[in-house]
Amino acid sequence: MPSPLSADRPAPQLPAHDAVDALIHRTRRLRGDVDAVRRDAVVFDDDDPQLRWQRALCELAVQHLDDLDEHLGQLREGLPDRCTADAPRAAGSLPNRVGSAEWNLLTDESCWSEELYEIFGRPPGSPPLSLDDLPSVLLPEDQPVLTAMVTGCLVDGRPMDGEFRIVRPDGHTRTLHMTGEPVLDAEGCTASMWAVLRDVSELRRGERAVTTSRASARREEHIEHAEHRVAVELQETVLPPWRGSLRLPSRGPGALDVAAHYLPSGSSDLIGGDWYDAMELPDGRTLLTVGDLTGHGIPATSAMAMMLGALRGMAVAGIEPGALLGHLNQVLETSIQPALGSALCCRFDPESSVLSWAQAGHPAPLLFRHGSGRLLPPPDGMLLGAASNVLFEQDEVRLHPGDVLVLHTDGLTRRGDRGAGPEALLALAPRFADARTAQECVRSVVEEFGGTGRPDDACVLVARIGA
Repeated sequence: MPSPLSADRPAPQLPAHDAVDALIHRTRRLRGDVDAVRRDAVVFDDDDPQLRWQRALCELAVQHLDDLDEHLGQLREGLPDRCTADAPRAAGSLPNRVGSAEWNLLTDESCWSEELYEIFGRPPGSPPLSLDDLPSVLLPEDQPVLTAMVTGCLVDGRPMDGEFRIVRPDGHTRTLHMTGEPVLDAEGCTASMWAVLRDVSELRRGERAVTTSRASARREEHIEHAEHRVAVELQETVLPPWRGSLRLPSRGPGALDVAAHYLPSGSSDLIGGDWYDAMELPDGRTLLTVGDLTGHGIPATSAMAMMLGALRGMAVAGIEPGALLGHLNQVLETSIQPALGSALCCRFDPESSVLSWAQAGHPAPLLFRHGSGRLLPPPDGMLLGAASNVLFEQDEVRLHPGDVLVLHTDGLTRRGDRGAGPEALLALAPRFADARTAQECVRSVVEEFGGTGRPDDACVLVARIGA
């Protein structure tokens, strides 16, 4: 606080009470608004660095506004009397985080405000620390900071402005911000030094929390981008490399014109465990399959790669679709990272035009013929990984030249604006009837379902039976 020795300085003029009251009112309103935002931003998932950072920012803002309200209240009350260490504090009042001190160089007298005794944790009425004794309560690494500030103030007449940490008698460490100035006598020599010390421990703790949370959020974001890139590369490596239409087998009147497409989620960058595949088998028949594993990211795509590899191997070995799904169920059940999955496994014989197929908790294929479509009645089958020793029934259907068969994962028709179901796909029947290739059919599906209303990624595979 300003020294009475500085008689050559005009007394400070306090702002009008009405102006200070208006500032206090505005500060408290703003504090209430920020506190409402903080309550709305309650973090239920402490593992989310972005939410932790937002919460830390809100708490820091509330602390700053609390300090501002406290200081404005002191400004309204006016300056305290000098050396009021023995004055009783009002019952129920909270400890102040701002105190003042004056060190008189002429009389070697030290004078502390009551608040400063509380900040330093010293009993009221005890002797205040002199400038020589003050460094003894600082952390050793902060003592040079205080020495430099005091020396610059007393010797060079520079104002003080800096921070240091003290250790209270109870063992707690507090961070103090000190500002002050020298007070000159009539001859221009330093007669005393006054300072205002503010406990900023909570503020600095909040700032550190914000910095840590921001760094954590950036680190998590970098990790997410890296994992997303790896998941995409793994997916692109495993899924069939062909683009456009594929003719399987390459010759013959019953060959299939096949096209497929992967549709990413419209609301997330996460890569799921969806797959599609079509391949010619050694006996001349054709494998058609789509499937979906629970989860996202690298675990889902790596599990998808394992499942698709096992499926291809068993299909090449001639295992029937129903039995093949039974083996896939066992593979998934005994994997290191158990998961659930759904799948369609179809095998088409171009000689007989018969499609043999089985499903594991998956949407049934859609068959389009002569401008209309229908769902194929599904044989029994439950989700992969849901139970042991499950039997998957197998069914057959004869396909005709010009028929269009659509296989898809359930994320395709799960739309926020129309719910789940095949109705939107069945409505594409006229467009499929006019299409000349499987790729044109896939293009119609992408135009209808490739927007932002789909919450999950999906795969679609279209097989058009040749004439």
